Amino acid sequence: MAKEIKLAASKREVRGTSASKVLRRSGWLPAVVYGENGSRSIQINRRAFDTMLHHHTSENLIVDLSIDGGEVVKALLRDVQHEAVMGGVLHADFIEVSMTRKMRVTIPITLKGEPVGVSQQSGILEQVLRELAVECLPGDLIESFDVDVANLALGHTLMVRDLVLDPKFTILTSGDVAVATVVAPREEKVEEPVPGTEGAEAVQPEVIGKKKEEGEAAEGAAKEEPKKKEEAKKEKK
Repeated sequence: MAKEIKLAASKREVRGTSASKVLRRSGWLPAVVYGENGSRSIQINRRAFDTMLHHHTSENLIVDLSIDGGEVVKALLRDVQHEAVMGGVLHADFIEVSMTRKMRVTIPITLKGEPVGVSQQSGILEQVLRELAVECLPGDLIESFDVDVANLALGHTLMVRDLVLDPKFTILTSGDVAVATVVAPREEKVEEPVPGTEGAEAVQPEVIGKKKEEGEAAEGAAKEEPKKKEEAKKEKK
């Protein structure tokens, strides 16, 4: 059974982006609790919420929300919004749950062990599926499914239908979906030389404009040479 988690909360009267920013600067986290009869806006101590997340590997948690020190609401932490750059928590969404009614959730998959395809066959392990959709009672919720891949050989794939889970969980993800596979290392492609070009030196392209300019300059110099000789003879006289 999941460990019991308690959080103190209070009703939130102010709403909107500007009001939420003020709340966060004051050390509070804006949140919403969704239930069958609508939704309620609440605020939670931001430090207490961060501490709760820090002690769990998943954000998929069942929480006892004590609102204004009175009513206790059993809720599933459904979504947490984080800052894009710093990663700080901005907002949280909860959904009221009944401990006697099954719910649908996605639970992370954690691969355990080193596959024989890696240790003995020089393969590479690739995790294809990160989360598994299941149905279970709130009290049976766990933070992740530990999946043993030690026997996975090179070229083999572990499918969802191959998973052996506690009967408390009903798998909703299709059995034909791959969970993990061991593939051969990718070979680097080496470009082969074109036949007949081995050892050939690179031929520089002919610069037509340059040769034309050089030809015109030489032709002009040749025309000027007789004129210079004629002028020299006149000066001697």
